[in-house]
Amino acid sequence: MPILCEETSIYPQDLLDAQENNSNWCWYLVYTRSRHEKFLARHLLSKSMSFYLPLVSKEHFTRGRRTHSYLPVFSGYLFYFGDAPSDVYKLAPACVSSVMPVTNEIQLVNELRGIQTLLSSGIQLTIEASLMPGNRVRVRSGCMSGLEGTVLKRKGRTRLLVAVNYLQQGVSIEIDDCMLEPI
Repeated sequence: MPILCEETSIYPQDLLDAQENNSNWCWYLVYTRSRHEKFLARHLLSKSMSFYLPLVSKEHFTRGRRTHSYLPVFSGYLFYFGDAPSDVYKLAPACVSSVMPVTNEIQLVNELRGIQTLLSSGIQLTIEASLMPGNRVRVRSGCMSGLEGTVLKRKGRTRLLVAVNYLQQGVSIEIDDCMLEPI
């Protein structure tokens, strides 16, 4: 039983594809107060402002009952796409700690597309913080074909890490070595 229903994590739905049309808009990384990511996303959605807050389903047990909740992949962060970062401050000043412009927007959007691909696949994901250096690879077959990431080894198993290097965080999935090719 979910504690709360899944909320909108991206607005508009084609944000990661359509953002080239607004040449005067930029990507911003919004650092929120602790546990205020979804609250800020709700405010942005109510004002039809473009944002991306990747959420992952997490199952846990509370008092012997199985519950599901949706947690931000990047705790404390939300990605905002607009013309002025001051709009976010004005909308919800109690939620926002700081807003930083993204320097390499093309790389960020490509990485966020990779995260979105994994989230929409329905595969069980693990949130990864503090990236470790590893080999860059590309998935060569299957439904994730073309997806790029870094190989991790955990408990003798191979995992593919898709990361947002700007934050040094990401998500990973378990994958067979035979599906990967070095870049």
